[in-house]
Amino acid sequence: MEEAKKNLLTYAGLRKLEDELHDLKVVKRKEVAGKIKEAREQGDLSENAEYDAAKDEQRDIEARIEEIEKILKNAEVVVEDEVDLDRISVGCKVKVHDYEFEEDMELKIVGSTEANSLEGKISNESPVGKALIGAHTNDIVEVEMPSGIMKYKVLEIQRNV
Repeated sequence: MEEAKKNLLTYAGLRKLEDELHDLKVVKRKEVAGKIKEAREQGDLSENAEYDAAKDEQRDIEARIEEIEKILKNAEVVVEDEVDLDRISVGCKVKVHDYEFEEDMELKIVGSTEANSLEGKISNESPVGKALIGAHTNDIVEVEMPSGIMKYKVLEIQRNV
């Protein structure tokens, strides 16, 4: 049997998932159960849109709970204090120079469950993340993208604080 893939998480990412799980189990489950009960009391369930909507919501909540529990079961927390600042790893904040756009950018390397490009959080499994992992300051990293080859120079590696 192949081993389940570890979900790398920063401590903040772990807390966020735990909080969401708690909210889903304690608050959302109760809310949706209330909605279902109210809808049931209205009688005929065959044409009851509120009942159907509440049941759909319940299914979504349970699916998300299951998804989070699966992530947490295989979670491995990256201890940012132990991040080696000589080379890039998950949990780092990296300053790179993008040659195509001639600009410097800051990226955070996170596990795939935390990735959010709008916040500059890129997954260690994304093409750019994969290319940067293990690189040192002043390295030039090339990433093959559908649009061509992107080049980044690693300017600085910091702990993600």
